[in-house]
Amino acid sequence: MDEALGHEVTQLLQAWRQGDEGALEKLTPQVYRELHRAAKRCMARERDGHTLQTTALINELYLRLSDLKLIDWQNRAHFFALCARQMRRILTDQARARQSHKRGSGAQQVLLDVALVVAPEQSADLVAVDDALKRLATVDERKSRVVEMRFFGGLSVEETAEVLKVSPETVMRDWRLAKAWLLREMSGKTNET
Repeated sequence: MDEALGHEVTQLLQAWRQGDEGALEKLTPQVYRELHRAAKRCMARERDGHTLQTTALINELYLRLSDLKLIDWQNRAHFFALCARQMRRILTDQARARQSHKRGSGAQQVLLDVALVVAPEQSADLVAVDDALKRLATVDERKSRVVEMRFFGGLSVEETAEVLKVSPETVMRDWRLAKAWLLREMSGKTNET
């Protein structure tokens, strides 16, 4: 991402927060492409025939963001980190609603590969992922946020480091440890000592 463009996005976010509705109109085309890519990645992990499409996910995201305009936006990376959290919530809410209609069907096991990406032929159970991330957050909030930003938001290591105000090496270490923790947690295995 061009540094000048990142600075312009930050300025537009701050102007929007201060009530300049025109800033949102200028901001939208600048962030839409990246949000669409992140939403597409999220939707690729969903089961076939999912009722929510990529564009609908972005539209729902914009609706939720309009309620959050008073946030003190730090920068572009902070914006995309918040978008990642909101996309996670939207998809998890959808999955929970779907699950409530299927009472008694049982939770589906989710297998995560080394890159923490669910294969397209597998149907990712976002409720299980969300629950596991919530448990991880009680153990280590930062690791949970790293997974959220990278997995749901598609933020780079550097962008994640910028949002969390840590080094890229710390993000990579947290990413590796969080993936191992989630794999163990979601497989139902516990550390027996």
